[in-house]
Amino acid sequence: MENLEPLGAAVLYSIDYAREKLAGKSVVALTGAGISTDSGIPDYRGQGRVARHPMTFDTFMGSESAQVRYWARSYVGWSRIAEAKPNGGHFALAAAERLGQVQHVITQNVDALHQAAGSKNVIDLHGRLDTVRCMKCGAPMTRVHMDELLQQLNPDIEKDANHEFSPDGDAELEAAADFRIPACPVCGGILKPDVVFFGESVPQSRVEFAMSRLDEADALLVAGTSLTVNSGLRFARRAARAGKPIVIVNIGETKGDELATAKIEANTSLVLERLFID
Repeated sequence: MENLEPLGAAVLYSIDYAREKLAGKSVVALTGAGISTDSGIPDYRGQGRVARHPMTFDTFMGSESAQVRYWARSYVGWSRIAEAKPNGGHFALAAAERLGQVQHVITQNVDALHQAAGSKNVIDLHGRLDTVRCMKCGAPMTRVHMDELLQQLNPDIEKDANHEFSPDGDAELEAAADFRIPACPVCGGILKPDVVFFGESVPQSRVEFAMSRLDEADALLVAGTSLTVNSGLRFARRAARAGKPIVIVNIGETKGDELATAKIEANTSLVLERLFID
């Protein structure tokens, strides 16, 4: 277990209180970008960061120039996601699942780090960056294959690791005007990462499945998300309406704080192991 001295007495008390509320209960965990910051993937809204807004679905689908801009940035930024490793928070949730404490992880992240840590019951609410899909015929493609196609089309573009990166795996840079992108090899359609862009709806079947898992659980753990977007906040509201305990672990205010049974203002990597594992 990691050194917990930096947490302070007040946080340790909050952890112990939350443990009491979760003891003997089946838990569904809802995670956001804050759980992956210790893996080197930045948070859009974390403390000290200037809020930035990624490309929307309508913008991406609206013009080829927008698609070129996205893929040029993603081509540079993807390596940060591909090389990221799970941290203590991911491993703690995977261990809690093996012990029967956590039933499912519903994640807003697209980095697949929960699966890399060993979690089996993961609902990727916003999809995964390691898959690309054609918007016309639906044919899937691995992100690795997409990277190979981009490299073949743009052999002179270098992947400079010094750029600032986002949780969605794109880099802060101006796209080269002559950057080239491939079309779907099956039908010639538009290729898009298989993730839910801002302004795009989460598939209803996925939402219903996640809600059903929450309904079956006794409690909700929220870790590393400010619940700013409704796709996450609705789970906290549903748990509150059902009278389920809600434990929130997040540095900074969240939109669900007033619903929380316990709020722990601390790093998820330091808290989650102590929260579940003796």
